Amino acid sequence: MSAMHRLLFLAVLGLLALVGARAWGAEQPIVLASADSSRYLPSPDALIGKTLQDIRASRLDDALKEVEKVISIRPDFKLAHLIRGDLLMARAKPLSGLGPVPAGEQSQSLTDLRDEARVRLLRYIDQPDPSHLPRQILQLAPEQKYALLADAGRARLYLFENVNGEPRLLRDYYMTIGRNGTDKRAEGDKKTPVGVYLVSERLSKRKLSDFYGAGAFPLNYPNDWDQAQDRSGHGIWLHGVPSDTYSRPPRSSDGCVVVTNPDLKELSRWVQVGLTPVVIADRADWVERREWEKSREGLMATLEDWKADWEARDTDRLLAHYSSNLAGVGEFQEWQRNKRRNVLDKDWIRVNLRDVSLFLYPGGEMAYSEFTQGYESDKLSNLSRKRVYWHREGGKWRIVLEKALDLPDNTTKLAKR
Repeated sequence: MSAMHRLLFLAVLGLLALVGARAWGAEQPIVLASADSSRYLPSPDALIGKTLQDIRASRLDDALKEVEKVISIRPDFKLAHLIRGDLLMARAKPLSGLGPVPAGEQSQSLTDLRDEARVRLLRYIDQPDPSHLPRQILQLAPEQKYALLADAGRARLYLFENVNGEPRLLRDYYMTIGRNGTDKRAEGDKKTPVGVYLVSERLSKRKLSDFYGAGAFPLNYPNDWDQAQDRSGHGIWLHGVPSDTYSRPPRSSDGCVVVTNPDLKELSRWVQVGLTPVVIADRADWVERREWEKSREGLMATLEDWKADWEARDTDRLLAHYSSNLAGVGEFQEWQRNKRRNVLDKDWIRVNLRDVSLFLYPGGEMAYSEFTQGYESDKLSNLSRKRVYWHREGGKWRIVLEKALDLPDNTTKLAKR
């Protein structure tokens, strides 16, 4: 076997030794999240995880059996072939050291596969606590049946079910992001954006080249906040891989989120165009329920206070909910004067908010809310879908971007003037 194989094998063993019993426990089992686990056979990802556990326990024969199962299911899984080769070599001659490795053999392909082995292993030693909740997803609207959270640091895409507005983890998938990481800002920077997005379209395999595999779900990048920040670029999709490939290295896309074709087909059962949120984070933040509830309650209270001050026509308190960095309104003081005049021009105002969804941007200093807003006054009534972005300033949430969208059934109407 080549030195490349030895290098990969020792990299896996070294990482396993590094995390040791403290991370794993004596014989920690693999936990497979599933919407209905009885309907699924072990996936190649799960079998690779079992292989790595067996390697750690020096059960090389068992590890070889597991990795051969992977290859029988997915002959195009390159990482599995390399691990199998290393295991065969280890059976013939135990590895005690790396030995000299010619520089020419340390190719980019090897580096990519080592990275893939690392993040696949981390899926089993860095799983979220089942009792914890994702801080980035605070509330889902009733029609949002599912949500996705892309964790770039763990190279995992998490699928959640909406249970009475709360996200319940169902499954997670290995994923690929942009070759230059996250925080996309410009066209062609080969980075994946960070933020809250919606699936905007479903593209079938028939409409795409083989490069996108089983299909694609374009995201609404750049969203309203990205545009306000002059971030450019387009074509950020969730898609599959070419038909002759099982998976791609963790950082190898031009900015898209990429999963295996079997995983994309499975996700297609749950993704809703125009409704499914996709939150992309450098690293997902899993917190205890009480801390999660505190975050949700705090943001919901801010939303209710904004609504109450608007209905009370208390313009000083209402305008205090808006940041002086409010985007898209021109000169802020002029906007304030117009807003004050508009509110005081009404004898009464009633505001109804429903179908509320709440998300925290990575870092926790930005929040995104979306809801259906019913507005009534003595002079005007309308119904719209509202998107509001909040920024924490001086310990308080303040609005930095507000956008209303007419509903598709044209329910907006003028009343008496």
